[in-house]
Amino acid sequence: MENTTFTTEAPRRRNAFKRFADKIAVEQEPGLTTAQLMLTNHDLKPVEPERRQWGPWNFVGFWIADSFNINTWMISGTMIVGGLSWWQSWICVWLGYAISGFFICLTGRIGAQYHIGFPVVARSSFGIWGSLWPVFNRAVMACIWYGVQSYIGGRCVYIMIRAIWLSWDRNTIPNTFPENSGTTTADYASFFIFWLCSLPAIWFPVHKIRHLFTVKSYVVPVAGIAFLVWAVVRAKGLGDIVRQPARLEGSELAWEFVKGVMSSIANFATLIVNDPDFSRFAGKPKDALWSQLFTIPIGFAVTSFIGIIVSSSSTVIYGGPPIWDPLVLLEKFIDDSGSGGRFGVFVIATAFALAQLGTNIAANSVSAGTDLTALLPRWLDIRRGGYIAAAVGLAMCPYTLLTDSNQFTTYLSAYSVFLSSIAGVMISDYYFVRRGYLDVKELYDARPTSPYRFTYGFHWRAYAAYIAGILINVVGFAGAVGTEVPIGATYVYNVNFFGGFGVSAFVYWGLCKLSPIPACSDKWMEVGDEIDDLRVAYDADNASGTGSQEYVPGKGEKDVGRVV
Repeated sequence: MENTTFTTEAPRRRNAFKRFADKIAVEQEPGLTTAQLMLTNHDLKPVEPERRQWGPWNFVGFWIADSFNINTWMISGTMIVGGLSWWQSWICVWLGYAISGFFICLTGRIGAQYHIGFPVVARSSFGIWGSLWPVFNRAVMACIWYGVQSYIGGRCVYIMIRAIWLSWDRNTIPNTFPENSGTTTADYASFFIFWLCSLPAIWFPVHKIRHLFTVKSYVVPVAGIAFLVWAVVRAKGLGDIVRQPARLEGSELAWEFVKGVMSSIANFATLIVNDPDFSRFAGKPKDALWSQLFTIPIGFAVTSFIGIIVSSSSTVIYGGPPIWDPLVLLEKFIDDSGSGGRFGVFVIATAFALAQLGTNIAANSVSAGTDLTALLPRWLDIRRGGYIAAAVGLAMCPYTLLTDSNQFTTYLSAYSVFLSSIAGVMISDYYFVRRGYLDVKELYDARPTSPYRFTYGFHWRAYAAYIAGILINVVGFAGAVGTEVPIGATYVYNVNFFGGFGVSAFVYWGLCKLSPIPACSDKWMEVGDEIDDLRVAYDADNASGTGSQEYVPGKGEKDVGRVV
């Protein structure tokens, strides 16, 4: 009797689990195989024409909105503290973000041409299943950064509340957190309010969230300029920083300049990799080209310039060293201002909170949502993935990572080493190996005949290049976190993004030359605009009476025997 009960309960539980799994499954194209259910859903498929709603001005608004954030405001400060003059640090920002804009356009063109996101683009180089590792890496970092950026947004909320009620003071409100935790009760409550108010923004689909960036691109720059004018008027001048010469000379000055440029690029490493997540919504490929190439360096340079002048003015207003953190300066404004001044602080802090919200959605929520969707496409879409990122960002207690004694921010910055290797493989694959040709439907095909399946779904050439790009920076990375290393390794690490990108791109290209891969073209051939059937089910071609995208092997390639 007991055995009978056991044998009937087990299938019943399995059936209940299957019903639950089917119930929470996301929208899928009919006719997909089990393997394809792990490769696609509505958010991973190529974007249909009706959702390609991002025009050039949407990208301009997107990057203006993204440039006005706390990190950009402070980026020149680290260079000036390192020994550069203000104008040298500003040139670093111009150069660094101009280079970043160039790389953004390189990866963004893939998405704008074929209307696919980073997880799908990575399949062409890393393999159908091999792409999951770089996608997982990006997803983890996006979740962590979501929490960190949310905590910074919480600081904006703290200032907003304190500008209204002076009693909202972290020094007088009873603190229930340990002293070494990195936060207080007031700060955590402000963080939670920001985190909670951010949740509705995750709900909207990516092609509609562009309106948030449009609003932010109008509101936040005005608030930043108002902050600049207010600080200069209070200081009755620009302060001492603009008259301060560089404190370094010769090779030390040169290397500090290089590090300044590289820090600007490192700040953009994640967006360089995942720009296809946004550019795939472009109406035309050129909509995502000039609008990004010029707006990125201009927007970030203007923001950093405002940060330099405001911080310089703070030396006159309060004496002592410059205050590089604008939120710290706003808190000081609260302490010595009347009701009118506090209202001004409230407005500026509100704009900064909006800036953090937009940055978090652009750089972290959408990225994490897209990446997590690729890991479990049968049950996750971008919206659900974004909420998972938000939950992880709350649960990880991000304030513990921002304490002065914690070197985690160094690890986060150094993570550009790993992302540069991914970018190197992707760009080399698209521009130099395949020459712009992608067989989009095959990117959703797990059968052995797929040209992107390689060896059991993994592309060994891509992984060899990826590891090579990391290895060149490993010793220097150890030095960055406190280990004593040879000076040569430090110099190599000072140009870590270029080192990782260059080595991985060259190794990948070389391996593909020595051992050719399928689905390449002898000449430049982008065919994204010629694809009108966006269904990916294996029998979609037969059902529609049309052939799949034609594949003609290039020189030195093998015909992979595709089934059409």
